[in-house]
Amino acid sequence: MSKTSTGLITRAVGSPIRRLRKGVTMGLTVMAAGLLSGCSVLSRGFLGAAGPVAAAERHEFYLVGAVMLLVIGPVLLLTPLIAWHYRLANTKSAFRPQWGFSWILEGLIWIPPTIIVIVLAVFLVDDTVRLDPYRPLSPGLSPLQVQAVSLDWKWLFIYPDQHIASVNQLILPAGRPVHVSLTSGTVMQSLLMPQLAGQILAMAGMTTQLNFAISQPGTYWGENAQYNGAGFDKQKFQVLGVNPVDFNRWVASSRQTPRLLDDAAYRTLSRESVLSQPVTFGSVEPGLFAKIVHQAIRPGYLRQHEDANSHG
Repeated sequence: MSKTSTGLITRAVGSPIRRLRKGVTMGLTVMAAGLLSGCSVLSRGFLGAAGPVAAAERHEFYLVGAVMLLVIGPVLLLTPLIAWHYRLANTKSAFRPQWGFSWILEGLIWIPPTIIVIVLAVFLVDDTVRLDPYRPLSPGLSPLQVQAVSLDWKWLFIYPDQHIASVNQLILPAGRPVHVSLTSGTVMQSLLMPQLAGQILAMAGMTTQLNFAISQPGTYWGENAQYNGAGFDKQKFQVLGVNPVDFNRWVASSRQTPRLLDDAAYRTLSRESVLSQPVTFGSVEPGLFAKIVHQAIRPGYLRQHEDANSHG
């Protein structure tokens, strides 16, 4: 992917409001970078953004934090000062419990909160529209299509144009937009890739959509953020951002894998289990994702429960 294409992705999520926000939050960004250098936990979250969507969410977080300092700052400053001034030992302090209407006090109560709400609304309404997960990052670039299916307790990723699939590993070319169609083969779950995009639900019998991109090659992580049983804490996967040449090589290598993802393979895969390592399928039955969405394939976990009940 060329620098021009990468620039198109960046500009697609930009606006004059965002440029203004960058000026307001630049100091906080520098401070956060210092914190991240010594904290791997924070760097694996959205504060360590590795894509344009997560970067926009990080700037939004900094903006809200900076604005809220206008509320928290005076409280933290005035509370100890008032307590010190009206301490019991200060016999000269004036205590007047009877007081009337005060325009100054009313102004302090209403004007600053009103300004804060207006400022936040201007920025957040723009961000809400700009970061709509259904909205393509750049209409001028063709996104990589990925079909994601949440299972117990694993993630299935189908690449419909490449006719391959992987389990618990999502490999993507850096610098290219990605469009993900999500569904669930079991209960409702939630896809979360904090360094790349926001959280989005996957529900049985329907599809949701997510658009994002990886800015540069690297290893990131994703997980299910919706509790779904005993293997919930194990339902994580790697997101590998690679350059386009390496991605094409991986696709070609995956096609050599003899595994076929068809109805029978899906029924086995959809049984409740935790995989010890990622699995790749060299070919995918056409229309499999649509059959999963329309629940035309009986999930394996239902037969699993029936067998357990019959033996019990």
